[in-house]
Amino acid sequence: MKVITHDDRFHADDVFTMATLRILLGDKITEVVRTRDDAIIQTGDIVFDVGGIYDPETNRFDHHQREGAGIRENGVPYASFGVVWKKWGAEICGSQAAADMVDKKLAQPIDAGDNGYSFYTYTNDDMREYVFNMIVASFGATWKEEERYDESFVEIVDIAEKVLKREIIAAQHKAEAIPLVERAYEKSEDKRIVVLDEYYPWMNVIEQHDEPLFVISPSKDRSVWRVNAVQSGLFVNRKDFPKEWAGLREDQLPAVSGVADATFCHRNLFMAVARTKEGAISLAKKAIEA
Repeated sequence: MKVITHDDRFHADDVFTMATLRILLGDKITEVVRTRDDAIIQTGDIVFDVGGIYDPETNRFDHHQREGAGIRENGVPYASFGVVWKKWGAEICGSQAAADMVDKKLAQPIDAGDNGYSFYTYTNDDMREYVFNMIVASFGATWKEEERYDESFVEIVDIAEKVLKREIIAAQHKAEAIPLVERAYEKSEDKRIVVLDEYYPWMNVIEQHDEPLFVISPSKDRSVWRVNAVQSGLFVNRKDFPKEWAGLREDQLPAVSGVADATFCHRNLFMAVARTKEGAISLAKKAIEA
């Protein structure tokens, strides 16, 4: 298949679109052309981020035309990465649930940046997060360098493909964990404390329920059991651990908490640790009673 995108400078949306197509098609891609020549663009099997047409049925994925390429329900406009992911994400991930996770975590911020859509207001004009858009931009030529955009495009797509593959795996595993976390919640006699038999990614599931205050799960090697406070907002615990536990370790925490195998409590009161499941449950119960 012949894949066509625009030449010259590249951005995160076209870089991740190309990474997506590589994962989807592999060796079926026989040629990648970067051009703005309309006659050449017409010859492409898949055209993205150039050409002035959004028509997923004919594999045309531009978003620069007046009408754009659509807007998500949450208001985030689509760029080339998002519309290509919208068509093939579920096929690549094996489920719509996993594809939606990748869209939310990766495609939406990249699409937003390419469309000039901001999620938040910066409070310090001199400070910015170092996001993937900036990594992509760092592969472009500076004013002192020779422009070699075609070569640099391949270099950054190689990196983006690795990142995307990891995000796909993470989303697949997270999607698999959802029913396991729900089952643990349903089985909990006291819904304020949910005990997991593995360290599943639980936040998005548990935070949808009103009752849970603490989630307990083992480390990979089961050497310790962690008690995490459920949050109702960014860094806002539904219930803190007792203030007198803050920052204490196993030389002091057992005496102060009354739990013999307690080993640690974070100074910001969102996590505590014990050596056994029973100790972890005791920490959670004492925190609720405090």
